[in-house]
Amino acid sequence: MGLTARIRTRDGWAVSHAVVTVTDMTGTQVLRVEADEEGRVRDPNPLAPGSYTVIVTAVGYAPAASSAIVTAGGRAEIGKVTLARQGGTELPPPGPWTVDPAHSTVAAVAQHLGISSVRGRFTDFTAAIEIAPDDVTKSRVQAVIRAASIDTGNGTRDTHLRSADFLDVERYPELTYTSTGLTVAGSDRWTVHGELAMRGVVRPVDLHLAYLGTGADPWGGTRAAFRATAELHREDFAMNYNQVVQAGIAAIGTTLKVELEIQAVQGESLPQA
Repeated sequence: MGLTARIRTRDGWAVSHAVVTVTDMTGTQVLRVEADEEGRVRDPNPLAPGSYTVIVTAVGYAPAASSAIVTAGGRAEIGKVTLARQGGTELPPPGPWTVDPAHSTVAAVAQHLGISSVRGRFTDFTAAIEIAPDDVTKSRVQAVIRAASIDTGNGTRDTHLRSADFLDVERYPELTYTSTGLTVAGSDRWTVHGELAMRGVVRPVDLHLAYLGTGADPWGGTRAAFRATAELHREDFAMNYNQVVQAGIAAIGTTLKVELEIQAVQGESLPQA
């Protein structure tokens, strides 16, 4: 084996799309090889003994360069190479992630009487995330929310919200959100562009997303946490009901603030309880 190396993030995840380039002391490229799915680099061709420069690159990461000595046997064991995310933030490993509803919140806040807010949440939803391996902006999100699961802590109000004045759950039992792209807004922040379908109306809605970190859970899995917000206008989704009280003040504001607190588990399914 001529050249061997292991390419990892600072958190120890494999960088499967890394490229290793080896140049001699004149700057001439003598080898270029890509890492496998496990972040391993193994090239069987021996190199001429001497000193070389090894450069490791990957989309979304800062390049890493080091010197290497090739032995008389033509081998260069680079060992582990750690790549830092551009901007300094490590991201979750690529692949599928499943949102855990038991540890996530989908909430909306509306202004009430112009002086305070009423908060509600949906208690029944599913969502999946696919983090792209080569470019995080190619990642995808899809969510399905059961409209009848709205809960504001008041039964009378919840019944009204389920009626045709608002969510119209008999005709439109589900709300869906499907991402169409991501735009970088910072080292750990993105704008998720997508389409929200509600009450039979589909509108573009942007989510302002922040990544909070990754860690192990008690069930042997890996979890990632996110926070996101968005702003909706009720009339965009044909929810035009309102009641005007004294002094011409609307009982319910026309703007809704969406607040998401998300935990996602690595993999295509949640762990069994």
